[in-house]
Amino acid sequence: MLHQQIDQKLSEKKAWALRRQLGIPNNKRLWVLACMDERLPVEKALGINEGDAHIFRNAGGLVTDDAIRSAMLTTQFFGTKEIIVLNHTECGMMTASGDFLSEVLHQKGIDVDRVNIDPSLPELQLPKGFFSKWIKTFTDVDAICVKQVELLRNSPLIPEDVVINGYIWQVESMSLRRPYERLSQKVNTSEEMERHTTN
Repeated sequence: MLHQQIDQKLSEKKAWALRRQLGIPNNKRLWVLACMDERLPVEKALGINEGDAHIFRNAGGLVTDDAIRSAMLTTQFFGTKEIIVLNHTECGMMTASGDFLSEVLHQKGIDVDRVNIDPSLPELQLPKGFFSKWIKTFTDVDAICVKQVELLRNSPLIPEDVVINGYIWQVESMSLRRPYERLSQKVNTSEEMERHTTN
């Protein structure tokens, strides 16, 4: 009957709007840490839809204090049971060192040793000379992905039973892979053929 269909839609709408109040987790019980880069289509890369995950994006897809804060909230209070770290090739965080970026800011008149890193908490101050480390640039996307998974696994704020994995989105081929698993390097090579036939 029509009234049942209408009531069902209204119930679904209410559950969607009041998810946090009602204690309803996201559809996949998933939290994603990803880079903010516009070439990284998180939902497409992971094959997920709206409502499936809490998605946290920052420069580099890196574990920062705010990433830990969000991961702690979603896993401890919002029912999340899985974390995926999603980094990508050709990341802007690999284009310059933290020291270089700090020097550029200094030349623009910004005293990086005195800046408030969280304007709402002025008591949070970086020690002198730490700003370039706080920026968190890197040179190897595979290594950084593995490191982010390790940092999350070792955080006492994330429950031990949360499943944590990392993946790399290749912007040049628009495809997903595991860290250090570049399929293109293994296709049609005599070395791979010899290795498989000798085993």
